[in-house]
Amino acid sequence: MRLLHTSDWHLGRAFHRVNMLDAQSRFIGHLVTTAREREVDAVVVSGDVYDRAVPPLAAVQLFDDALHRLAELGVPTVMISGNHDSARRLGVGAGLIGRAGVHLRTDPARCGTPVVLADAHGDVAFYGLPYLEPALVKDEFGVEKAGHETVLAAAMDRVRADLAGRAPGTRSVVLAHAFVTGGEVSDSERDITVGGVASVPAGVFDGVDYTALGHLHGSQVITERVRYSGSPLPYSFSEADHRKTMWLVDLGPDGSVAAERIDCPVPRPLARLRGNLEDLLADPALERHTGSWVEATLTDPVRPADPMARLAERFPHTLSLVFDPERSPQAPGVSYARRIAGRSEEQIAEDFVAHVRGVGPDAREHAVLQDAFDAVRADENARESAR
Repeated sequence: MRLLHTSDWHLGRAFHRVNMLDAQSRFIGHLVTTAREREVDAVVVSGDVYDRAVPPLAAVQLFDDALHRLAELGVPTVMISGNHDSARRLGVGAGLIGRAGVHLRTDPARCGTPVVLADAHGDVAFYGLPYLEPALVKDEFGVEKAGHETVLAAAMDRVRADLAGRAPGTRSVVLAHAFVTGGEVSDSERDITVGGVASVPAGVFDGVDYTALGHLHGSQVITERVRYSGSPLPYSFSEADHRKTMWLVDLGPDGSVAAERIDCPVPRPLARLRGNLEDLLADPALERHTGSWVEATLTDPVRPADPMARLAERFPHTLSLVFDPERSPQAPGVSYARRIAGRSEEQIAEDFVAHVRGVGPDAREHAVLQDAFDAVRADENARESAR
């Protein structure tokens, strides 16, 4: 069975205020064309269909167009909700839409109920595990501690139990939206840390022929059977080195996996330039970036006059301007943003405690801070889910 694995469309999201709907529409067209020309048997979409719980109308219209085009193609599609989606909103009409061959899996309670498709070699069971916010689903899965690994492991126990009751030789595919240990992150993914831990081990998915992951925006191989497709478009300059692709996966009669990367259309290349303003304006080697979306980091010791306007004369698509004078982070006048760059919210809070009283939090205080941050994240996710 041939699968086309994609995720993290983030319909409705902009790139540094650049509207991406046209680029997202071109991607949908590319997806449909690829599915037709490469004779795909099923499309799997591993979450974050939308960029936010209540997407703009234009994004909803694009999603509606995608559903119609996939249904007309006659290729079954399985989709799950991600941490950016409202599972309840995305799942509205799932029963009716499923009759057209587009199967939406947004309810955690249905993790162990697969979409079963068949080819000449037998059945393939597709299990959709939507994003599982630990604090919201721990009761459903009967776990005491609300953590990513515990709830995902419990969901996978349901998958394996259902699979064990099926005919011998039934192959299996799991769709999941999670941060798996070993994956490389970018700046455009929302933090899902709980209890100081964001990732889960790949071994959680043992016993499944192929796991189609979503959440991280870079295409990557965790194991031969566990892969991220990545987002089809860039959503931050930290993705400048990404090759945006989908996975074309051939699932053999014995459950073996062969995968090929299918490139996605690129609206514009990304370029991260760094240096003195005059050097950036004069360097002939940078001529290749005149058509790119540009993030420029200026290292001038004194902020130059009209830097954005001057950069735009050479690089018309400059979208981001950062000032980072070449001096140590401890030097007077260094911005607060630079001093805390790369530090988590918890680390910043602990640094504040140490600054105020001269010593950092002890183990008990660290646990209190961690619980407070977890509670805030859980509350935010609960509010998003209820919208």
